[in-house]
Amino acid sequence: MMPAAASLLSIQVGRVAPLGPQGVPSGYVKRPVAGPVDVGTLGLDGDAQADLLVHGGPEKAVYGYGEPAYARWRDEFPEHAARLVFGALGENLTFADWTEAEICIGDLVAIGTARLRVTQPREPCFKLALHFQDSRMPVALRRMGLSGWYYGVVTPGTIQAGDAARVIERPNPTWPVARLFALVGRKSGTAEEMRELLALEGLAARWRRIARESLRQQDLL
Repeated sequence: MMPAAASLLSIQVGRVAPLGPQGVPSGYVKRPVAGPVDVGTLGLDGDAQADLLVHGGPEKAVYGYGEPAYARWRDEFPEHAARLVFGALGENLTFADWTEAEICIGDLVAIGTARLRVTQPREPCFKLALHFQDSRMPVALRRMGLSGWYYGVVTPGTIQAGDAARVIERPNPTWPVARLFALVGRKSGTAEEMRELLALEGLAARWRRIARESLRQQDLL
């Protein structure tokens, strides 16, 4: 079953700049942009990443997040409520209604003239702690499961805030982003889960490698 279409509430991009007291180079801080934005195979026009070994690339080209998560963050950290505005979690695209439980690995999403494929959840990053100067934030992200999700760009195009986002293909309905994120948190999975990961359409190559190595270690591949 496909989720209902969601409005793309906001688009954010960021340049590499010093982050936190140590001035770590990072593109974490994102600012909303108005009007049409071009989406290429490596992400949004005007967006940048500092550490390309961890962020960016064709399977992490665009980072999406659901607006419902912001209410949970404000409840958890009321002292940061004023700073918890769209883009504060490092996302490029903020969607109304969608959550990690509703969006699945491999979902093909149509927004404007672009087509994006969900590839993986985002794992907790120390830069979230640097941005808010609060070491509790990455731990809370893990506990609450508010990972958001990365997209690869299948068809470059143009998008803008207010566009409707629609899931037009769902090859893996039993693998919501939340399920994979929970498996990541356990740092282990059953042999059956590993076999399923190997077959998941659209899954990032890193997770295929992890699944393959897990099966090899169990002499199951």
